[in-house]
Amino acid sequence: KDKPGQTERYIEFNLGTERYAITLLQVLEVISIPQTTPVPNSPPYTLGVMNLRGKIISIIDARKKLNIPPLEKNDEVAVIIINLGETNIGIIVDSINRVLSVNESELDNAVEIQGQINAKFIKGVYHSEEKLTFLINPYELFKKDLPSLSKLDEVA
Repeated sequence: KDKPGQTERYIEFNLGTERYAITLLQVLEVISIPQTTPVPNSPPYTLGVMNLRGKIISIIDARKKLNIPPLEKNDEVAVIIINLGETNIGIIVDSINRVLSVNESELDNAVEIQGQINAKFIKGVYHSEEKLTFLINPYELFKKDLPSLSKLDEVA
């Protein structure tokens, strides 16, 4: 696995009142909420699909996926377009905070955590300014969605 002391960069964002982050290497871009086309029989957290410069991308509301109530009257909502190997998806977040540089020695293991989120989606917890930031493993979080997402790409 990784050498101890390795530093990785993450994009930190808010979902409801909590902070989350995804490794910056997977982030392609951040956009405002696009026009989407609904997909029949898709899960309630899937907003639909959009055309981003000729590529069909599924837009998933990360708040609904994780059962987190969205902030009310929020004009900072953004979509983070991430790369998951064969597929790109967009995830809706309440706001983008900053880019974090995290040394893996600063991370706590997420196995002990219980609560709203399934700990297998969380690859670590970072402490800063009295707040916790949950580092998400998007492959784990969206794994169940990926077979259907790759089918959508074939249609396009």
